[in-house]
Parts: sequence; structure tokens; C-alpha cells
Amino acid sequence: MSNSRNKAVVLVSGGMDSAVTLAMARELGFACHALSVAYGQRHGSELTAAAVMARCLGAMSHKTVQVDLRSLGGSALTDDIEVPEHGGPGIPVTYVPARNTIMLSIALGWAEVLGSNDIFCGVNAVDYSGYPDCRPAFIESFQQLANLATKAGIEGQGLRIHAPLMAMGKADIVREGLRLGVDFSATTSCYSADAEGLACGHCDACRLRAEGFAAAGVSDPTRYR
Repeated sequence: MSNSRNKAVVLVSGGMDSAVTLAMARELGFACHALSVAYGQRHGSELTAAAVMARCLGAMSHKTVQVDLRSLGGSALTDDIEVPEHGGPGIPVTYVPARNTIMLSIALGWAEVLGSNDIFCGVNAVDYSGYPDCRPAFIESFQQLANLATKAGIEGQGLRIHAPLMAMGKADIVREGLRLGVDFSATTSCYSADAEGLACGHCDACRLRAEGFAAAGVSDPTRYR
């Protein structure tokens, strides 16, 4: 257990998982600094949702960093590739190359500036799309890297990467969010949400979200177009 004098950087995407992660970090007593990354994602409305979540869930500050991953392409979220309505075998085309590595690296830099030893992210390895950078091994390896590559790791108290949702199913995440007072209606999960945040209802993210609410026995407040 921590206290409010301890700062944490929390990656906030605008989706339900990162919102619950922020709420959990705050409950643990951390002074949370929310970080979003505008990486060229086609569902830019999630950044609007991220700002709302940061404000509503009591973040001390909220920073959005620009990174142009669209110039690299290679993903249905950053390139002219259609978002599939149904998942298939293997890693899906909605995987953004090295996205979580890049986001955590930015969070790591800001944590050093803030004097924070703790970084929270909402990755999940139970009900997810099969991305390689959402696994426990990735988080463990990144924490080792963080402590090898930074002044805070060498001269400070070390850095910790928290992924509190890692072993939770979507239904459990829904229940935890409701317990913590998360307004899920303000979150955006859809991979192809429009400018108003209206969801398609067909992509992998929409399906996983809907299944989570159904399994939790709770009405899904998602707004569909």
C-alpha cells in the first residue's frame, strides 16, 4: 500500500481497461499523473475520452504526447487497412508494432522527470486480442530494462511497472470499475469509433467489451452508430 505523497504515471488510452487502472492506482493512494499518446490512431476520439477519464478520476495532471506511428503503418489502427469484424488465427492486423513498448518508454521518461518510481498500464492477458506486448513476460522484461536504462534505476529507488488487470477477465474488470465508480459510458473501446466516439459494434474490441458486460450481468453503456 502506498500513500498520496507517492507519484505514479498512469497510461490512459480512453478505453475501459485504462480507466479502471487509473481508478485502482488512485485507490492505492498514488498521486496519479495520466499520460496519453496520440500515435496516429484512426480512433482519435479515444483521446477525448482519455481527457475525460483523467479529469473524472482525479488525476493530478494529464499529458498527451504526440508520436507519429502512422508514418510507419503496418496496422489497421494506423494504416489504410480495414479493421476486421471478426478475429482470426495469429496476431490480428489491429496490432500496432511496438506500441506498448513505445508508450511505456514515454511513461518511463516522464516518471523520471516527475520523480516517480511507479508506472501503471492497463494491459491484460485474459480477455484480449492476442497482442504480444500484453503478456506478463513483456511487463517483467520492460521493468528489468527500465531499471537498467535509467538514472532512476541506477541511482534511485528503482522503477516498478504495474499491470493490475493482467490476470483479470473483462467481466471482473467491469465489476472492479463499477466498484470504483468508473463511468464506463465515457470510455471508448472501439477500434474504428467515429469522431463522436460511436462504436461499430463489430470489431474485436467491441466484441470483448460487450461480452465482458454481459458476463458481469451489467448493461453496456456503449453508444453505437
